[in-house]
Amino acid sequence: MEKMLGRIEKYWTNRAEGYSNINKWELSSDPRENWFNALMAEFPNKAPEDVKVLDIGCGPGFFSIILAQAGYDVTASDYTPEMLEKAKENAGELANLITWTRQDAQALTLPDNTFDVIVSRNVTWNLENPKKAYSEWKRVLKTGGMILNFDANWYSYLYNDDKRRGYEKDLSTAKIYRPKNQYDGVNTDEIESIARCIPLSPEDRPAWDKQVLKALGFSSVKTDKSIWQKVWNETEQRNYASTPMFLIKAVK
Repeated sequence: MEKMLGRIEKYWTNRAEGYSNINKWELSSDPRENWFNALMAEFPNKAPEDVKVLDIGCGPGFFSIILAQAGYDVTASDYTPEMLEKAKENAGELANLITWTRQDAQALTLPDNTFDVIVSRNVTWNLENPKKAYSEWKRVLKTGGMILNFDANWYSYLYNDDKRRGYEKDLSTAKIYRPKNQYDGVNTDEIESIARCIPLSPEDRPAWDKQVLKALGFSSVKTDKSIWQKVWNETEQRNYASTPMFLIKAVK
């Protein structure tokens, strides 16, 4: 049987083009400002060049690009090489200002106590061992550093009939309101099969994350279940109505 990490990498390799189209749309429209404002509301009050940021699961580069453009010292990481290539393409001239590295979010090869901020979006739901990932993220943070993790219960509908109905309604809405080519490379059967094999799909999040992060010894853990209202535009709020995004902020 193909190892799960390999299956996940293969899926996201096939998704790279379509996911890059989403990032390009975000970078050229109002989500860019929404997301940047949400990040700045949490970031340390320091000169950007003095803040080392690790973007875990950077995908086609959205967070890395907007933060590098603002002057932050950004390291962009992803396990899927094709995603890193798309991110570099999307970054254009900014690519030379970003450190690029292939990393498994659950087994980082980065040094201890290095980063002031870790940012992540739509990554933890997709991990085989999210507890180990959070432990690794803590390891590479400086004391006082923070995790800003944006995620959602993307595949909870596999375990809940009410959420299944909401998901199906969202699919109908998304056929009308969606960025061009958003679903290029999507293999629904495969990603649902993967989601059934990884631990977070049936969990109550972000309550699960808060409990785990506190057990790992973070000095402060807060969640914001309304962040989707700030970062998603009207189209996204329609398309993902049954699966609102949340924010987990953890300080080492």
